[in-house]
Amino acid sequence: MTICLVPNIQKPQAVETAARAAAILHRQGAELLLALRPGEACSVPHAASLPLQEAFAKADLLITVGGDGTILHAAKNSLEYAKPILGINLGRTGFLATCEVEEMEQKLTLLAQGRYTLDQRMLLDTWSEADPADRQTVLNDITVYKTDMLHTIDLCVFCDDVLTGRFRGDGVIVATPTGSTAYSLSAGGPVLDAAVQAMVVTPICAHSLQSPPMVFSAARRLTIQLDGDARQQVCYSCDGAQQRPMPPHGRILVERSQRCVQLISFHPGDQFRAIDQKLKGR
Repeated sequence: MTICLVPNIQKPQAVETAARAAAILHRQGAELLLALRPGEACSVPHAASLPLQEAFAKADLLITVGGDGTILHAAKNSLEYAKPILGINLGRTGFLATCEVEEMEQKLTLLAQGRYTLDQRMLLDTWSEADPADRQTVLNDITVYKTDMLHTIDLCVFCDDVLTGRFRGDGVIVATPTGSTAYSLSAGGPVLDAAVQAMVVTPICAHSLQSPPMVFSAARRLTIQLDGDARQQVCYSCDGAQQRPMPPHGRILVERSQRCVQLISFHPGDQFRAIDQKLKGR
């Protein structure tokens, strides 16, 4: 088995933790690679350093060392290779990661022995009607938001070209089941079982008592339209990055992607354990 380590070298202890993980996996007979982005320089014992894309292509699976953001970046960068991902958590919550630092000996041994399962996580494709060739694929969410805190914006939500919501507020989030525990949850959206094929539309600070979050089948196509002339810039972002401006009356389209991300798990109830232990603070 060839395993690629993807440490977030901006985080304290990430390289040290990656070295500890490499030592455990090396004892189990795994071949190890270290994925480096352009300009990065570090080394891990027992691991051959390679450029990111070359390492992803050669590996059987990926291990990220960092937080949920590290998993999101690795998932996006490795989409074309469809490699399973295990996250070792160094973040504050690490909801997507299924291995804590103190669990490495046990879980990395199980991993090297092939004793794990794969969670298929749904992705969304999104694009602007003004530039349909510029498609983005997201694991968590697409967020439409205003850049001026002093004014609200008017938005319309369409499902298969049928108007399903119109509201005024700070913006709107379209989340996958995986992303339902991220920004959408903070904005009052429901938590979805990650195995469900659905999309959650959650208004951000809607100035109305009748703008509840809505759950749509993943077979639908959603359209978010900027309604009226906004008095400030409105942008949209994918997984909290890649900010793009929306023109007046601009439309963002969202649908289920044909691709998915495979997250490594060691128990079918890992998502619900994370909800109980991390989101509820137990």
